[in-house]
Amino acid sequence: MNHDAYDDNYIRGILNGVKSIAMVGASPVNVRPSYFAFKYLAQRGYDMIPVNPGHVGKSLLDKPFVASLADIGRPIDMIDIFRNSSHIMPVVEEALKLSPLPKVIWMQLGARDDAAAAKAEAAGLKVVMNRCPKIEYGRLSSEISWMGVNSRTLSSKRAPVPTQGMRLSLNRTSVGGGATAASDRAAKNRNDLT
Repeated sequence: MNHDAYDDNYIRGILNGVKSIAMVGASPVNVRPSYFAFKYLAQRGYDMIPVNPGHVGKSLLDKPFVASLADIGRPIDMIDIFRNSSHIMPVVEEALKLSPLPKVIWMQLGARDDAAAAKAEAAGLKVVMNRCPKIEYGRLSSEISWMGVNSRTLSSKRAPVPTQGMRLSLNRTSVGGGATAASDRAAKNRNDLT
C-alpha cells in the first residue's frame, strides 16, 4: 500500500465501514485538536471511546476515559492514534493483542510509522497515516465546503447544509481526491512564465 497518497474510495470505505473508534491520546481540554476531532466524529454518529491514562476518572462528552485499549472490553472497529510517531508502535502492538482485532489503525496528521503500519497490515488491518478522519470526512462529504474551504469535490448539486446530528453522505464524487496534480501543474506553469 502506498501511504503517501490514498485513493478516496479507500478512505471512504473505512469511514463508511467503522462504527466504533478508540481515540488514543484524546484530551478533555477543549482547545486541543484531539478534542475537536473527537467531538466532530461523535456528532457524526461514531461510537467514540477516549483512551488516555492521564485522564481516567474524567469523561469526554459523557464518554468515560479508559487507560488502555485492553480496558475497553468490547470490539473496536478503528483505533485513531493521536500521539506522535515515537509512540505509535506500542499502540499498534497493544491493538494486535485485542480479540477481535480492530479493522483499522489510523494515525493522525504528522504521525507516521512505516514499521508499525507494515506490522498492522501483515495482521490484516487497514492503515492510514498522516491524515485526520475529521478532515477526510468533511472533505468527502463536502461538508468542509460549507466552511469556505475548497475540498476539490465536484458536483452539480450542493451538499445539504449540515444540521446537528446530521451525517452527510461520504459517497459524493470527487475528482482526483486529495491529490494536487492540477494545482502542482498550475504552479509549475506559473513559475515557467516568470
